[in-house]
Amino acid sequence: MLKQNPLIQFAGVPVSGAELRSCFANLSSPEKKIQALEREGALIRLKRNLFVVNKELTGRETHACLCANHLYGPSYVSLQWALRYYGLIPERVFVMTSVTTKRSRSFKTPLGLFSYVQVSSAYFPVGVSSVEEGGARFLMASPEKALCDTILHDRFVPHQSVRALATYLEEDMRLDMEQFQHFDGKVIRECREAGRKVQVFTNLIKLIR
Repeated sequence: MLKQNPLIQFAGVPVSGAELRSCFANLSSPEKKIQALEREGALIRLKRNLFVVNKELTGRETHACLCANHLYGPSYVSLQWALRYYGLIPERVFVMTSVTTKRSRSFKTPLGLFSYVQVSSAYFPVGVSSVEEGGARFLMASPEKALCDTILHDRFVPHQSVRALATYLEEDMRLDMEQFQHFDGKVIRECREAGRKVQVFTNLIKLIR
């Protein structure tokens, strides 16, 4: 009877170096085994001590959003990636964008570029929920929080005029304004209380009729 490949158990989820070493604890050098599997392409390294198993081996791809949560945390997927996920902006997004309480960073991996921006610990949990897709569960901003995060980190957002903010949303961001009208103002108010750009968030609430 053939022994099952121990990597199969990690199908679809990022795996740490420590977990991999425990799988090969019977070998004289588990680290060399991991290096060999990486050279063969069975393992894909995201960063030091974090891998995903090649989908060709498991038949299951690891969700990019789940990778983002594990690559640098605490974090949740947000900003342009989340806005595109919800169909709020038309442009394709080629960088997996997230928010963290740690310093801003980016990681270039074989799966693509992952970017993280920093927010305060008080602001971080507002409007964040667990999303399930394709058998993966990951943390992502709500549509309202994704928009607030984007505004928070854009230096060119109009601060004073409600009309100018509406133009920014519709023309610069190309935001789906019909969906925007169904936004939950409570989330934006909580972002205003915990974050910066108080006047912008106040004007944002005024735009929701």
